[in-house]
Amino acid sequence: MVPAGRGLIVIISSIGGLQYLFSVPYGVGKAARQAGELDESVLELTSQILGANPDFATLWNCRREVLQQLEVQKSSEELAALVKAELGFLESCLRVNPKSYGTWHHRCWLLGRLPEPNWARELELCARFLEVDERNFHCWDYRRFVAAQAAVPPAEELAFTDSLITRNFSNYSSWHYRSCLLPQLHPQPDCGPQGRLPEDVLLKELELVQNAFFTDPNDQSAWFYHRWLLGRADPQDALRCLHVSRDEACLTVSFSRPLLVGSGAETLLLMVDESPLAVEWRTPEGRNRPSHVWLCDLPATSLNDQLPQHTFRVVWPAGDAQKECVLLKGRQEGWCRDSATDEQLFRCELSVEKSTVLQSELESCKELQELEPENKWCLLTIILLMRALDPLQYEKETLQYFQTLKAGWAVDPMRAAYLDDLRSKFLLENSVLKMEYAEVRVLHLAHKDLTVLCHLEQLLLVTHLDLSHNRLRSLPPALAALRCLEVLQANDNAIESLDGVTNLPRLQELVLCNNRLQQPAMLQPLASCPRLTLLNLQGNPLCQAEGSSEHLAELLPSVSSILT
Repeated sequence: MVPAGRGLIVIISSIGGLQYLFSVPYGVGKAARQAGELDESVLELTSQILGANPDFATLWNCRREVLQQLEVQKSSEELAALVKAELGFLESCLRVNPKSYGTWHHRCWLLGRLPEPNWARELELCARFLEVDERNFHCWDYRRFVAAQAAVPPAEELAFTDSLITRNFSNYSSWHYRSCLLPQLHPQPDCGPQGRLPEDVLLKELELVQNAFFTDPNDQSAWFYHRWLLGRADPQDALRCLHVSRDEACLTVSFSRPLLVGSGAETLLLMVDESPLAVEWRTPEGRNRPSHVWLCDLPATSLNDQLPQHTFRVVWPAGDAQKECVLLKGRQEGWCRDSATDEQLFRCELSVEKSTVLQSELESCKELQELEPENKWCLLTIILLMRALDPLQYEKETLQYFQTLKAGWAVDPMRAAYLDDLRSKFLLENSVLKMEYAEVRVLHLAHKDLTVLCHLEQLLLVTHLDLSHNRLRSLPPALAALRCLEVLQANDNAIESLDGVTNLPRLQELVLCNNRLQQPAMLQPLASCPRLTLLNLQGNPLCQAEGSSEHLAELLPSVSSILT
C-alpha cells in the first residue's frame, strides 16, 4: 500500500468482476505538460491503463496532447508508424469495450488529422463490430461519420442495412439508418426534408417491414419503422386563426407550431387598413416562452366605429405565411380561421397517402391481429391507421381497440397512462371536428373519461366548454388561449390546480364542484379574469376549512357569487 500523497496514486478498475490496480507516478500528466516532456513514455504509461479499461477520458486527452506534440517532432515515416500503432491500439481497446465513448471519439479525432485516411478500412472495421453487436449505437455513429467523410453513396449504405436486417429483423439502428437514407435517395422537393417517399418505394418498404413484424410480431423496431413509413411530411408553417375583439381592444393569432416572438426571435408584422402598426406581442399566460398563441393590444384609433370596417393582416415572415380578417362596423369581434375539417390538422402522425395504401395496411394488421390477438404494437398500429383513414367513421371501433390495449397493459401503469392520454387526445380531436361540422362555438367534452387536454390552441373561438365528469387533475396553462370563453364547467374531476384559468377576459361562470382543491390560495389565478361573476366550489376540500368563505371573498372581491 502506497500512502496517499507520497508520489504514487492508485487507479482501481473493475472489469468482469476482477479488480486491477495501476500504480502511476503522481501528477505525471500535469508535470509532463509543465515540463514540456510529452513523449512516447506517456503513451506507453497511459496504454497500460487504457488497454485494461478504455473509459478514462482524461488519459485520452493526455494522449492527444502527446500526439499533437509529436506531429511537429517526427518525420513523416515515423509519424505514419506512430499512427498505425495508435490505430491498432484503439482497435484492441474496442475489443475490451466496444461501447467506449472515449475510444471511438479518439479514433475520429485521429483520422481527422490524417492527410489520406483509409476510409475503406474503417468501414470494414465497423462491419466487423456490428457483426458482433448490430445494436452498438457507438459504432453506428462512427460509421455515419466515416460514410460522410468518405462520401459513400447512400445506395451503398442502404444495401449495408439490407444485409443486417436480413440477418436479424430486430435492429433499431438499421431501421433508423434506412429512414435517414431513403429521403436522400428519393428526394421529394415539394415535401421538404421530411417529405414522403415515392409510392413505388413506399410499397417496397412496406413489404419488407411486413415480413419483419409477421416474423416477430413482438419486436418493436419494425413497428416503429412502419409508423415512420406511414408518417407524413411536417405540416407547413401557417397562421391558423386571427381574432380581433373591439371590447378588449385586442388582436389574437394562433400558429401551426409554437414560436417565440420578440427581440432575437421571430418577427410578426401587423397591418391595419394596409398601414403598419407597431405593437408589443405577448402570450396569453404572460410567459416569455414559445407558444401557439400570441396577442397584442390595439390602439383606439384602429377600432374607430365610425368607419364601415377595419382590415387586420398579420404577416409571419419566417413562416412565409399571413392571414387577414375584417372587423365590421357595429360588430364587437371578427375572425378568420382554418377549418380543422379542411386542413386535416389532426392527421399529422400518419400520412395522407392514397387511401388504398392505408386500407391495405389496415387489412394486413387486422390479419396479424387475428393471429396475435394480444399483440400491443399491432393493436396500436390499427388505431393509428384508422385515425389516418377516417377518425369519425372509426371512432367506435377505435375505442374498442383502446379497451383491449389497456387490458393488456394493466400491469404497466406507465404505459396505461400513455394510452389514457392518447385516447383523450383522439376523443378531443373528434369532438373538435364535430364542432367544426356543426359550425358552433360550444364544445361538449363531458363523460369522456379524459385524462389530459390538448390542442387547446384550436379552441380560440369557443365560448362554452364542458369538461365535467372526467379524470382531469389540472387545468393547464394552455387553457389561457381560450380568449372567447364565457362559461367553463369542470365539475366532478380530480382537479388540484387552476394554473390555466388565468387572463380569460370573457369568463363569466366557472363550475368546479367535486374536485380536489385544497386551499383558497389555489384560486389566486382567477383574480386575473375581470368578468368572472359566478364561481361554484361545492364539494371541494377547501370548503370544509374554517373561514374559507371570508378568505375567498377577500381573494376574489369582483366575483359576486361564490358557492361553497
